[in-house]
Amino acid sequence: MRATSLAIPDVILFEPKVFGDERGFFYESFNQKVFEDAVGKPVHFVQDNHSKSAKGVLRGLHYQIKQAQGKLVRVIRGEVFDVAVDLRKSSPTFGQWAGTYLSENNRAQLWIPEGFAHGFVVLSESAEFLYKTTDFWAPEHERSLAWNDADVAIDWPISEPPTLSAKDTNATRFAEAETFA
Repeated sequence: MRATSLAIPDVILFEPKVFGDERGFFYESFNQKVFEDAVGKPVHFVQDNHSKSAKGVLRGLHYQIKQAQGKLVRVIRGEVFDVAVDLRKSSPTFGQWAGTYLSENNRAQLWIPEGFAHGFVVLSESAEFLYKTTDFWAPEHERSLAWNDADVAIDWPISEPPTLSAKDTNATRFAEAETFA
């Protein structure tokens, strides 16, 4: 498994070695030691989530201001453009974003540490998205950062307005968002 930092060094792309032939394929999708060596600290996952979304659905940018969640995300069906926004005030990349394509074909995974907002837009007809989290979902602490905030200026690879939830339609602008120390 190859680990590569994106534009924000703490956001890491994991690309597996895939062994395939006419019968199908095999790959190691997670290895605790390889993962912890790449992120540079022990990580304990407590929850796995699975979502399915239609083309054009944009989920995010979500984070929990308390019980912050690190996320290891991947796509098992379809393709998404996945984004992490640094909300750590003490970080040299505060307010910056990193993004990458995740798909059933590239089988890549993205590590988004605590202190980041996370979101994705579905580019294929539908997509199934899996992710592990380092803390439990706490709806009372969940926040949503506006996907189209001009201060963050994410270059989403879409030409039509995305389909959003009510929460994401009413998301907070970056200038007013609660952030991390």
